[in-house]
Amino acid sequence: MVELDIQIPTAFDPFADAIESDAPGGKEYVHIRIQQRNGKKSLTTVQGLKKDYSYEKILKDLKKEFCCNGNVVQDKELGKIIQLQGDQRKKVSQFLVQAGLVRKDQIKIHGF
Repeated sequence: MVELDIQIPTAFDPFADAIESDAPGGKEYVHIRIQQRNGKKSLTTVQGLKKDYSYEKILKDLKKEFCCNGNVVQDKELGKIIQLQGDQRKKVSQFLVQAGLVRKDQIKIHGF
């Protein structure tokens, strides 16, 4: 058999550099959600923070600021997620903006 040196052209993505940069179309959002547990109990989750942040330190500050308990959960698909007890959506979004971790337009708050 004869081996042929064939190069298959790869697809060029013109928006690849926009996603990596801080362009308007390439935003990565921080999602703040609430999950209803049993009765009045609820759980607030924070997903989408940058991977180079120390999630444990952020969690420690959040727990101290809001007087609640919480933990960091490792998910296969979504990465690290911060979970807090209670409905802390507005407080968490204000805290993240004041701490300078994210901008206000990068936060999406979900829930009822």
